[in-house]
Amino acid sequence: SSDKGSGTIFFSYCNLGCIYCQNYQISHICKGEEISIERFSNICLELQEMGANNINLVTPTHYIPLIKEGLIIAKKQGLTIPIVYNTSGYEKVSSLKSLEGLIDIYLPDFKYYDNNLGKYSNVSNYYDIATKAIEEMYRQVGKPVIKKGIMKRGVIVRHLVLPSHIEDSKKVIKYLFDNYGNNIYLSIMNQYTPIRRCKYLELNNTVSEEEYDEIIDYAYDLGVRKCFVQDKESQEESFIPVFKGDSVI
Repeated sequence: SSDKGSGTIFFSYCNLGCIYCQNYQISHICKGEEISIERFSNICLELQEMGANNINLVTPTHYIPLIKEGLIIAKKQGLTIPIVYNTSGYEKVSSLKSLEGLIDIYLPDFKYYDNNLGKYSNVSNYYDIATKAIEEMYRQVGKPVIKKGIMKRGVIVRHLVLPSHIEDSKKVIKYLFDNYGNNIYLSIMNQYTPIRRCKYLELNNTVSEEEYDEIIDYAYDLGVRKCFVQDKESQEESFIPVFKGDSVI
């Protein structure tokens, strides 16, 4: 059944330093344990055995060569469920190319349209890198394939709406729709929470319901139909999620 959920594997550290990170303990303080490539491939197989819908690799970027080896071993040993590559979107095209054929679902963020906003994540060229990365992801896996309400293949791009950056969010959505139409899914998230006082004062707020609704309406009017939204009020009938619970997101 589709309620078994995702077999999630978190990787310690992250190649971005987002000031508002909610997985801080894993990404910055580096909670976690060291495992071998063989152990990694066995974990994948164990998760499949337990009935997971997919293997969800969270912040895997800086372990690509090791993950690649581990997946090849696991697939030889009978791993067949989809592999989800769950990332900040800050990826080198050459690294992604090395994974071709191993990943079924790419789940990148597209955080900022304006490169200047990359300061929140400690980088200066986020837009340049993320747009090329998403292009490569789409080249590899193409349009969504859904079976029995569960995604088996495709690209889902997440965008977290940030307080006082409504226009940037609209530009992100427009860019994605102009380039991919409804051949990718969007996930427009309204869960931004300031976790500690931040030097960027604008980030010490939350996003109002009105602001979020404005972005969802904008996406809908643009023609976006394959979209996950977090606010039931503004959920048009055409915005129908294809899977339940945490099957991928």
